[in-house]
Amino acid sequence: MRLLYFLLFILSLIAAAPRAAHARQITEYRPLRDPVADRSGRPLWAVRSFKEDGAPHRLVVDAATLQGFDLPASDLVPRAEGEAGFWTTRLGRAVKRYTAPPYRLQNGGATRAETATDGFFLTVDLCPSKRRFERELFETAEALSPGKAVPVAVMVTGLWLESHPEEVAYLKGEVAAGRLAVTWVNHSWHHHYDPKAPLADNFLLAPGTDLRAEVLQQEQELLARGLVPSPFFRFPGLVSGAAAMKLLAELSLVPIGADAWLAKGEQPKRGSFILVHGNGNEPKGIKLALPLLKGTEVRLLPLSAAFGD
Repeated sequence: MRLLYFLLFILSLIAAAPRAAHARQITEYRPLRDPVADRSGRPLWAVRSFKEDGAPHRLVVDAATLQGFDLPASDLVPRAEGEAGFWTTRLGRAVKRYTAPPYRLQNGGATRAETATDGFFLTVDLCPSKRRFERELFETAEALSPGKAVPVAVMVTGLWLESHPEEVAYLKGEVAAGRLAVTWVNHSWHHHYDPKAPLADNFLLAPGTDLRAEVLQQEQELLARGLVPSPFFRFPGLVSGAAAMKLLAELSLVPIGADAWLAKGEQPKRGSFILVHGNGNEPKGIKLALPLLKGTEVRLLPLSAAFGD
């Protein structure tokens, strides 16, 4: 009997583990675009409505700074502005510009800074993988500015989040310690890939793909872990089409491409969006990135700084 109780106790711990990993329960998740203000009077745009552990919340974006926040709905009040006002903001103009035709099959959206800059933008893809997490990449980036939070955009998939709790905890710890300033970028939920399929039928363009679910499910996964989604999205494989771009516009998201995918031999220049994989899938890119990040003149910038006023 004691053995039975012990086994039941172990099973209860196992059953509770997923709930512990998802400290917050996100339900009734839906897109919207409402002008609101916080308690200080700061103008914001509510882009998602949901309940967090049963309490009404909003995912809001400061359309001037491109920063997102998870706020209780009770902390927000409506603003007397029509939805059309969104498209006159810094964020709205970026969404409109980078989701507009012509639609390229690969590397659509923003690929580098809009204006001249003296720095680079490090974007790290975390696609589904069972390989070793590239912690050295983040440690090397942190060494660029000891004592300061180094900006990096982490393009993360839902399946990677689910299967790498220790690595997620590491990144959250580095942010809490003030060593990293992470912009959490949606990289889809599944990141489907078929090496035998043509690009036009691959990644998010694969037949039967639910584009909306791929985007919104991943946002919920981030929020469940206390991570705030940014207003940016990176297409898996940098592959997209008209329907996908139109969906991002509807969801108030800016697509992020790259002009310096290191493993493909693309050379970064000032203002480049550097693309590397931090999931162990592309060691060539990491091998090239490490000496670059050890350069004395390298300065990393937050992704939001790539967009004009």
